[in-house]
Amino acid sequence: MNDFAEFWSSLDRTAMLRAFLRLIAVLLCLTVHETCHALAAYALGDPTAKKRNRLSLNPLHHIDWFGLAAMLTLGFGWAKPVPVDMRYFKNPKQGMAMTALAGPASNLLFALVSLLLCRAVLYHAPDTAAWGWFFVFLETLAALNVGLGVFNLLPISPLDGSKVLFAVLPDAAYEKLMYYERYGVFILYALIFFGALDGFLGKAVSAVFNAMVNLIF
Repeated sequence: MNDFAEFWSSLDRTAMLRAFLRLIAVLLCLTVHETCHALAAYALGDPTAKKRNRLSLNPLHHIDWFGLAAMLTLGFGWAKPVPVDMRYFKNPKQGMAMTALAGPASNLLFALVSLLLCRAVLYHAPDTAAWGWFFVFLETLAALNVGLGVFNLLPISPLDGSKVLFAVLPDAAYEKLMYYERYGVFILYALIFFGALDGFLGKAVSAVFNAMVNLIF
């Protein structure tokens, strides 16, 4: 019992709390992202995601564990793809693009709301430890949302940006690219593993985050 007490007292509880808040923030970011994909598809006439319980704010319905780990360690990641049947859309290419765009757009909007709450806490909340940690949580939430939103806007299959890009292509090229989309994930994993995206993505995320901070503060 004494050994456990010594072990517990030796832990850096501040670091543990930061890690816990980051985990909660990551789950919120990914859940909102995927739920908005499902919501957009449903609004455009596709009930597939709803039937498979993806129109849900339950994180367990959306989490991809590799993507969650990437989000926790790198600041950008992904969840399980929302199933979409584009045959339900009146205009399949536009419907797919709008459904794809809903995810990163929701993250950027979520980031703005988080920063607005940061401003409210900074200028109006009592100067207490609890409010201080809430500010840290909101700041983390904003940064992760920007990271997730910008990452998914990259025009690399199967990220959302690729579907937006594909929508402006001729039908023949669109169908061929959609067919080979399943192989794009291996290219994406390789780019992440070898750090090929780090420089560009880091600068893009910083630019968007700083622009939001300057707008709100």
